[in-house]
Amino acid sequence: MTKRSEAKYKIDRRMGQNIWGRPKSPVNRREYGPGQHGQRRKGKLSDFGVQLRAKQKLKGYYANISERQFHGIYVEASRLKGDTGENLIGLLERRLDAVVYRAKFVSTIFAARQFINHGHIKVNGRKVNISSYQVKVGDLIEVKEASKQLAHVLEASQLPERDTPDYLEVDHGKMTAKFARIPGLSDVPFPVQMEPHLVVEFYSR
Repeated sequence: MTKRSEAKYKIDRRMGQNIWGRPKSPVNRREYGPGQHGQRRKGKLSDFGVQLRAKQKLKGYYANISERQFHGIYVEASRLKGDTGENLIGLLERRLDAVVYRAKFVSTIFAARQFINHGHIKVNGRKVNISSYQVKVGDLIEVKEASKQLAHVLEASQLPERDTPDYLEVDHGKMTAKFARIPGLSDVPFPVQMEPHLVVEFYSR
């Protein structure tokens, strides 16, 4: 297990929130942070601390992507027309691993990354094994034929704790998802409040 995958069990507790809305989140049992000093880390955060926490939460949510990659997405968002925070969310939701997770082809965003890397996903009929691949409006994402009957794929599509958002047109019978439009912050079904404007402030310092 990679350090990044292991981190998901600590991210919820470090944030003090169940950021993926998982029934088995450790926050459901212990709301304090990880480590032997976790219960003593409840001091008031500075403005910088609040911004850093918002960045860590958003970055952690998307499979704890690397700082270099996350900053690159912010830079691209700042170059686009419109609100940088909204653009940031739009770019994150266009990641192939995010689309596979939203479509409920897998149970977690971490599983989505592994599922893609192992070659189970096609985009417009062609295999794509890069989880950061940017999906475009109108693209058709599908589970390859040989993988459609995998037990964990069938189980994920029946998960009751989250619904597929309306910017994806999902057919679980065919295991396909069409990316209908780029979402804004209010369109994305985050289980907790995300604050991309604070992420923009963090990088704008």
